[in-house]
Parts: sequence; C-alpha cells; structure tokens
Amino acid sequence: MRVKRIALLLLAMMMVTVMAACSKGDKKSAESPSAKPTASASAGAASAAPGTENAGGLDHTKPLKLTVFSTTANYAGPQTGWFAKVIKDKFNIELDIVASNLTGGDNKISAMMASGNMGDIIVFGDDKNHYPNAIKGNLLLDWTKDGLLDKYGADIAKTFPKAIEKAKVAFGGGSAVYGIGNNVATNPTGPSEGKDMTWGPDLRWDLYQQVGAPEINSIEDYLPVLKKMQELEPKTSQGKKTYAFSLWSDWDGNYKMTLAKQFANMLGYDEIADTAVYVKADEEKYYDFLAEDSWYMKSLKLYFDANQQGLLDPDSLTQKFDDVVAKYKDGRVLFSWFPWLGAANYNTPERTAEGKGFALVPFKNELMYSTGFNVYGGNGIIAIGAKAKDPARIMEFLNWMYTPEGAMLSAGSGTAVPNGPKGLTWDIDANGKPVVTDFGWKAFTDQQNTKIPEEYGGGDYYYGSNQMNFSFVVPAMINPETGEPFDHNLWKTTLERNPSKLESSWREKMGVLTPKEYFEKNNLLAVAPQGFTGKEPLMMDKTLEQKNKQIGTVIQQMSWKMVFAKNQAEFDKLNKEMHDKVNGLGYGEVLDFSIKKAQELFEARKSVK
Repeated sequence: MRVKRIALLLLAMMMVTVMAACSKGDKKSAESPSAKPTASASAGAASAAPGTENAGGLDHTKPLKLTVFSTTANYAGPQTGWFAKVIKDKFNIELDIVASNLTGGDNKISAMMASGNMGDIIVFGDDKNHYPNAIKGNLLLDWTKDGLLDKYGADIAKTFPKAIEKAKVAFGGGSAVYGIGNNVATNPTGPSEGKDMTWGPDLRWDLYQQVGAPEINSIEDYLPVLKKMQELEPKTSQGKKTYAFSLWSDWDGNYKMTLAKQFANMLGYDEIADTAVYVKADEEKYYDFLAEDSWYMKSLKLYFDANQQGLLDPDSLTQKFDDVVAKYKDGRVLFSWFPWLGAANYNTPERTAEGKGFALVPFKNELMYSTGFNVYGGNGIIAIGAKAKDPARIMEFLNWMYTPEGAMLSAGSGTAVPNGPKGLTWDIDANGKPVVTDFGWKAFTDQQNTKIPEEYGGGDYYYGSNQMNFSFVVPAMINPETGEPFDHNLWKTTLERNPSKLESSWREKMGVLTPKEYFEKNNLLAVAPQGFTGKEPLMMDKTLEQKNKQIGTVIQQMSWKMVFAKNQAEFDKLNKEMHDKVNGLGYGEVLDFSIKKAQELFEARKSVK
C-alpha cells in the first residue's frame, strides 16, 4: 500500500496517466482470489488519508457532506456501505441522495429548480429539457471557472476530450462546461454492451424447457408460452402466486409508460426522449410511437391481453420498482425485459446449480438495438450545482470516477452489477489479469443477501453500490491497466470459469457462450452510431414544451387505463379517447418537432461513419 500511495502522489504531482502508476502496484500486491479479503487491498484505499492535504493542495481534513440530486436514482437517503467507505477513505466525502423518482418526478425537479439550489451534484436522466433549463437558470457551475476542470478534472479532459467538446458546443456557448455525459468511451465504434445486451427477453429457462421450449416466432407468441409456464408453477414455494409480467410506474417520469417501449428495442428501434418518435438504430427510419402499428401501442395491447389471461400482476398499478425487484427475488415473475432485472435478482448460485434461472429466449428475427460506443458521452448528465460546497473537492471526486481506478470500482453502475472493491469482490491474479473472487460471485448473484464485512463498509452489496444511478464510463471499454474491459462479465477469467447447470444448458442449446455472442453470430444486432452534429441541439420552445408535458401526462395515464381495461370494448374506447385528447392538445406539432429531432440524429450519426 505504501508503494501504491507513493505512486498515486507522484501521479497527481506530475500529472502523468493513472495507468503508469497503478499497473505496477497491482502486480506487486496481487493476491489469490481465494485469499481472505482485507481492507488494505480495497480499491478505495486513500491516496491521502482523511485529515491530510493531498498532493493537489486540497484539504481533506473536514468531512464534506454533499447532496446529490438524481433524477435517475431509485434510492433516497445517505449513501451507505462499501461505496460510502471507499469515498470516505479516499476523499472524506459523504453523500446524501435525493431521488426525484421517489418524490414527485418532474414536480420535484421543478421545485428544486425554483428553490435556486439543486444540490451539490446533480444527475440528469437526459439532456433534453431540465439540464438546459438549469443552465439558463444559472443553477449549474461552469467547470472552466477558476480553472476547475484543468486543475482537478485533468483525467476527464485528457481521456475524453470529445465529451468536453460536446459540452462546450452543445450547452456552453462554445466555452463553458456545465456537465459531462454518461457512458463515455474512448472506442469510436461497435456495440458497447457487455456479455448481455440491454434488453432480453429473458424467461425462466428451467420452466421454458419443461413446457417443451417451443419456438417463438413473434412477440405475441410469448403469451401462450408464459401461460403454460404459469400453469406449471402457479405458486412459489412460499405459496405466492406467479405472474408473467409485473409492472411498475415510478420510472414513467411524466411522458409515457416506460415499460411499453422495450419490445421496440428488440426490433432495432429506440425512442428520442420526450418526443413522439422511435428511430431505427442503423437506418434513417423513424415512426410515430402512437401509430396503431407501433410497438408502444402493440405493447399496451399485449399487456391488456396478458391481464385478461391472468398473466399480469394486479399490483402493477400501485407498486414501485423495489417491490418488483423483491418479487423477482422470490420467484414470482416469469418474464424479464432486462437481463439485469430477472437474472440479477433470481439467479442465485443455489438455483443456477439446479438449472433454475432466467436466460435469454429470443424470438425469430429479433433485431437487438445496440448502443454504440460514444466518445461524446451519452445523454445522461452529471453536473455540479452553482451553490455547491467546495467545488474543487467535488471536481476531484467526479474526475476520479472517470479514471481506471474509479471505473473498476463502479463499472456496471446504473443497470448492471458493479465490480465493487478490489480485494473483496475482485482482484488481480498472478498473470496480471482481473478475476472475480469467490466472495465476489456470491455478492454479484445475490446482492441483497450478501453481507459486506464491516471493514469494507458493512451492509448488503446491493445498497452499498453507488446509489446515484449514473454510469460514468462504459463498462465494456478496455481498461488500459489490464487490457481487458472494465466489466467483470467480460474478463477472460470469467468467461472461462466453470459454468453452472443453468449456463451449461443455455450454452448447449444456443451454441454460444453469451447472449451478445448470439446476436453477433446471427447478425441480429442493429448498432446505433453515437455522433454529434457540432451544433447546439434543437430545443422545444416554452409553448411547445408545455403542450408536450400535457400530452405526455394524458398518454401515461391513459396507457395504464388501457392495460387494465375490463374488456376489448373498453380498451378500444380508451384508445380513441387518448388519441382524441392528445390531438386536441397539439400532438401534430410535437410530431413535427420530433421528426426534426430524428433528422438531427441522422446528421449526428454521419459524423462517426
């Protein structure tokens, strides 16, 4: 640790890359993955202990308590556990999370903006409305002020210059930097996902095999298959009823029903946030998402049909995301739109050893939307509040999250399972390669039941993760210190690890090692180039923005009513009512603007072709 600390201090003073300092330290202190974890091996070991001044001249003597206002977080309260321990040891920083998802959505965001103080760190889910409005309202700090970025964000500026360029051109009048995008990468092209894609669909593989593993030719074909699976296992071992789908509403924001878009993603399309169009990943094609043949409308019909057949959890109207997570964990849900939802919560080592668990069950000609690597950063934004306490220490902290050390700790944050602390959940083997420890596999597969040693922060692994819900660096990006991706799922040692009975069964039938390999091998990926026009983005004027919010509220409310309509006649009536209402509110104007946004996106993509 003394060698590593000296290296890091020299790194800060000389402003050389993190890679040069850390690779030696890792090789020198590498220990067996089965060795007993010690706190001194943690990735969170401080380069300068709290109560001292670091090489950059920042005083860490006093604890710095920061309010993080996140529009994407699914947790509110003090950051606890292993991530809290790491940043406390390293920066003497403590975080308190304020989550608009849990406290009023857009109304909470508006209230925070109206107060004139959005917090010390702000996470925006996208850069479409609230972010530019916060800039206009002088609520965000310019990172170039007093040389803040150059002094304390040097790694960001050096490693991801395109992301800084976009921040300046798109939102900073050519010179200011008010935030940086999520999932930034150095790789210019190609799919950026890990071994799993962002979407599935995933089914309980064991039950799917037991009902004969019928071929699924269309999305609608899942319903009769899921019905047979439900009949095979109508209740859990605790006597609780099972359902194919269990929905939640706290991700809806204030526009549309979020869980009615996933099937479009499985056909090569994705939405432009807060607009009326879905855009093809690899072609200049788009469609109106309220058109009768769109997969938004088809999804509402699919959920309606599922409800009529007893396949839809009746709690869907009132429950929250955490409630659904608990149901997956208990085995009460049979279908998952996301690998990180079903598998991450149900697939414990005990279950997968028996062959039980969620796995990809694709439909014929599924075309998976793939987000390409983005040197400009994604649309999610992390910013510093204009009234933030000690901006230099905040900048230092955020900069570290974009370094190899920070990325190795948090890779996967957001929707996937993060790597966690070095020496506890992963380590470097004798060959200088990263490897998951035995404890790590336990934590990754059973996050909420895996207790963390007190010297690493205590608590369980799940809530100990970074609760800002912001992915800084794309996990699939190559770590220059190891030559392998940051994501532990893509490490060579992981892919060569002895598979469980569930993994063996899936691999044998699919003929590949991973879901990503399945889509690549069968040419079923639609990769979206992530470019930038070099201009300020098109923005709705205030009048259209207000209309769009009203339209979004109608769509969201009517969508839920349609799903739970008592019969087909009521479904059709509600459908017509929704269209009539939004058309009367100016949906045509929103669609016209949305088409211009699609054309802007096509122009941006050309910059990376």
